Amino acid sequence: KALPPCLLLALLLLAPALPAPHQRGLIFNLDTGELCLQSAQCKSGCCHRLSGLSLARCAPKAAEFQECSPKSIYGVYYKCPCESGLSCDADKSIVGSITNSDFGICQDPRSSERS
Repeated sequence: KALPPCLLLALLLLAPALPAPHQRGLIFNLDTGELCLQSAQCKSGCCHRLSGLSLARCAPKAAEFQECSPKSIYGVYYKCPCESGLSCDADKSIVGSITNSDFGICQDPRSSERS
């Protein structure tokens, strides 16, 4: 039995909109370079913007000796937090926390214990 023409047309129009189960989401699991609103959306865990007027994009976390921001409640960073195992040695102040400008340097806490 043939499908009614209107149902066939609806199926043809909707087919491209149905996501394949193996594809990443449109809102979460975003790759480096993709637009984001908060870090939870990014695979890397860092939604980064260059300035207050720029669009935020997913970026890799900061490596050892790179500038970093401590974890923030805002979820968008001017400097990404450190990679796993590193700590962001930053001067944490109330003003810096509010303005997201309390930057530091990623350090391996184990290397400071040895010296």
